Amino acid sequence: MFSRLVPHYDRMNRLMTGGRDGHWRRLAVEASQPRAAAVLDLGAGTGDLSAEFRRQGAARVTGLDVSAAMLARAEQKFGSDGIDWLQGDALQLPFADASFDVVASAFVMRNLPDLAGSFVEMARVLRAGGRLVGLDITHPPETAWGNVLRLGFEQGVTRVAGLLSGDRSAYRYLPNSLSGYPSADELSRMLESAGLVEVSYRRLSLGAVALHVGRR
Repeated sequence: MFSRLVPHYDRMNRLMTGGRDGHWRRLAVEASQPRAAAVLDLGAGTGDLSAEFRRQGAARVTGLDVSAAMLARAEQKFGSDGIDWLQGDALQLPFADASFDVVASAFVMRNLPDLAGSFVEMARVLRAGGRLVGLDITHPPETAWGNVLRLGFEQGVTRVAGLLSGDRSAYRYLPNSLSGYPSADELSRMLESAGLVEVSYRRLSLGAVALHVGRR
């Protein structure tokens, strides 16, 4: 599904977030303290997060994704100066223990079939003191405004994106991906169970997006 979205993936991201996704990625990279770090961008997609890590001073970035088509687009956009584009599986990372100073992802965690297992893998490849950073859509707070956000996402934004992209089935998947996904608090506890400490999160976009950070 993600491979067939490549031609309009970036444009739809800008549309669905009101152009805020780039700002959120910058915040995620800042939270990782990336200067001179070896970074794994998990689920790199078309490369925006990997490129932001390089802009903020990461020494080397590995952008890993299950989709070869996404990676091809990422390399077309950003080249390979300081970034290695690699096809691979988040549940079986092809790296030795303690390989990275930072493991980060943007809008990926909801798509992982075994979230707890993937956190264990992420922690495994982190060096002592390294940071795990996860940016993703989350369940809005149980407030009147949270209900407005939820309805707008489920019935508004994703329907418009499906219509404009010509791939309605793919964008119907997005609101469904929150079904069964842990709350921000529950996700924090999962990170702690994977061996991370100093776990915290910050809500963005009036509560509809969460930025989680933990340290190995």
